[in-house]
Amino acid sequence: MKVLVINAGSSSLKYQLIDMATEKAIAKGGCERIGIDGSFCKHKANGKETVINAAMPTHKEAIQVVLNALVDKEYGAISSMKEIDAVGHRIVHSGEVFNDSVLLTDDVMKKIEELSELAPLHQPANIIGVRACQAIMPNVPMVGVFDTAFHSTMPEKAYIYGIPYEAYTDYKIRRYGFHGTSHRFVSQEAAKYLGREGDENFKVVTMHLGNGSSISAVKGGKSVDTSMSFTPLGGVPMGTRSGDLDPAIVEFLANKYNMTLSETLNYLNKKSGVKGLSGVSSDFRDLTEAAEAGNHRAALALDVFCYSCKKYLGAYAAAMGGVDCVVFTAGIGEHDGLVRKAIAENLEFMGISIDEAKNANLGDGICDITADGGKVKVLVIPTNEELVIARDTERLAK
Repeated sequence: MKVLVINAGSSSLKYQLIDMATEKAIAKGGCERIGIDGSFCKHKANGKETVINAAMPTHKEAIQVVLNALVDKEYGAISSMKEIDAVGHRIVHSGEVFNDSVLLTDDVMKKIEELSELAPLHQPANIIGVRACQAIMPNVPMVGVFDTAFHSTMPEKAYIYGIPYEAYTDYKIRRYGFHGTSHRFVSQEAAKYLGREGDENFKVVTMHLGNGSSISAVKGGKSVDTSMSFTPLGGVPMGTRSGDLDPAIVEFLANKYNMTLSETLNYLNKKSGVKGLSGVSSDFRDLTEAAEAGNHRAALALDVFCYSCKKYLGAYAAAMGGVDCVVFTAGIGEHDGLVRKAIAENLEFMGISIDEAKNANLGDGICDITADGGKVKVLVIPTNEELVIARDTERLAK
């Protein structure tokens, strides 16, 4: 079976065509500037990258560009669209309606559209991507895989806020969490690697650290808590997001800077985090370079990020009654040894200790960076959210 994985954003569309026999991507790429002048698609297949310049006024045209690229005689990966057996779509929000991936029927799509108010920036784009595929490929099974569904196993005490309960019953205001496909993938890979599959007492803290970062407590393969909140703004400070803060700061900032509520939320989402702290960049490579050159604010931004991650790690170990494994993943988690070192530092009392040489020189695939004598396994596992989507799509399409 060949599964096309689609991740549609407001003006972009990323894709991978995965051969499920090998679970390898045979083509991948992305369309940029959809609905904007100068739209293009970067397409990779057979070891070659091709840039396709084409007008893409909507996602429907972008999908057609992708399908044309996949079957192109010169740079394509398949001979016919008939080789695409199913399409898996990343969809941000499942609310409390879905707790697993689902076939995208008309009834399901109606419910997904009703959930758009919970993710107004991303859900509409996801829906447009589905509708575009359905229009061009009407007889191909479509599957929706949700960012939030993995966290639907959180107990009520973990997802309810300390506000009047009617806010939950009337408007479903609660912790939802995000990056669920990533947390699910790496926690399962950790269990498999350590021979703990099916062990209900296997306790993992998964740290998805990138421009957007979230940390989850996973016990027996189920999410029991996670750092991102009602929206992806909660949790640790990120590239441009503030992370957790006192809610009263919102009103205070709005008054001091004469901003509307929407402008204040934009300030917290787009101008805060390590970028706002450092005044340098949201890219951790730039921060490290600036910190090494003596930039105090860049060093502070790194310290604040790592300190916040460390606190979540300790909190989740307490919540689960211990921890057997810590997993680092995503762009920063997989590639920034200094961040991993800073988060794990001084946690020997918890049994967490990393080997500096292993941490600085990772190999391919899953890397065990646990120091000799460390009681808690510390792993670096490359995430693969597209493969999670493809596996669920194959399971449901069959």
